[in-house]
Amino acid sequence: MANIEKLIGPRVPPEELRAHRGRYLIPTALFLLAALLLLISVFLPYWQMTLYAPQYPKGLTVQAYLNHLEGDVSEIDGLNHYIGMRPLNEAATFEKSISIIGVAVLALLVLAAVFVHNRWAALLALPALLFPVIFLADLQYWLANFGQNLDPTAPLSSSVKPFVPKVLGVGVVAQFKTIARPGPGLWLAIAASALVLVGLYFHRRAYKPLVDAQKG
Repeated sequence: MANIEKLIGPRVPPEELRAHRGRYLIPTALFLLAALLLLISVFLPYWQMTLYAPQYPKGLTVQAYLNHLEGDVSEIDGLNHYIGMRPLNEAATFEKSISIIGVAVLALLVLAAVFVHNRWAALLALPALLFPVIFLADLQYWLANFGQNLDPTAPLSSSVKPFVPKVLGVGVVAQFKTIARPGPGLWLAIAASALVLVGLYFHRRAYKPLVDAQKG
């Protein structure tokens, strides 16, 4: 039992829990809510991009879920073909194949942090904390990869130089304009990240005195 407590931290004495129940419930509730938001996010689009072209003044929109694309994908691929960009579905094939399981694992790690009462809880929660930034960084990598590796034999290859599309905000290439923004799934992941950060603060405030007493 002593070895287990060294690994996962001290247990809260019953009398301490009765006296300060709220102190220990707050980080638990925050972690549970963060895990729930992560699980809900997998059903929602994480990113959206609208492309405006002379022949499409109302715009064409693609929505990126964690494991697939929806929207005007074929139409956008048709326009991208003229400047030599590869089809959108060729991007991030590995990431899409593991994304749902990956987010589920992140949620389970946050849940596990509920039962860990020492600094290892922060290590368990760290992947969920960083996940939104990692998602955007990976997406920006693939956008840059596609924009920098244009087919030189494409019909409009001579009029468009390699470029780096923006993962967020407004971009302009030749006669095309794009507006990229986070989807509701990413907003939920960002909210989960914020909850984890606040939860770690309250977790430390609740359990550090017990850890110090255990060491003493």
